[in-house]
Amino acid sequence: MKAFTIMTCLGVVGVTILGVTMANTNPNQTKYEEYAAQRLTEYLQSNVCKKSPNLFENLLNWNCDKLLEAANPRMKEIISLSTEKQDFIIFSIYRTDLKLNDLIPSYQFETVGAFDNFYTYSAQKQ
Repeated sequence: MKAFTIMTCLGVVGVTILGVTMANTNPNQTKYEEYAAQRLTEYLQSNVCKKSPNLFENLLNWNCDKLLEAANPRMKEIISLSTEKQDFIIFSIYRTDLKLNDLIPSYQFETVGAFDNFYTYSAQKQ
């Protein structure tokens, strides 16, 4: 019976330490916006900029990478306005419905934040 009590106490202490650690490392909305803007920029660079014809870039005299870099603060604002956060103290869930206009498809992202990191577990084209 004494071994069971010791194991139970160690289990409770371990779960408590884990909970306190998770609560202290639960990332905030600002960090999520930075993460989401960075991921969106990377996606656009690899899937839009690299696939756009050079004629289009030459015609408009735009460098796609520089254009995305300049738009980064605006992306954070758009993400901020279209994100709903559910805070569970030890982790947070972020749902972002990204819709820019009727010509571009909208996307819905679901991301969990814990231990100062983010993991996007759902990305759906609407």
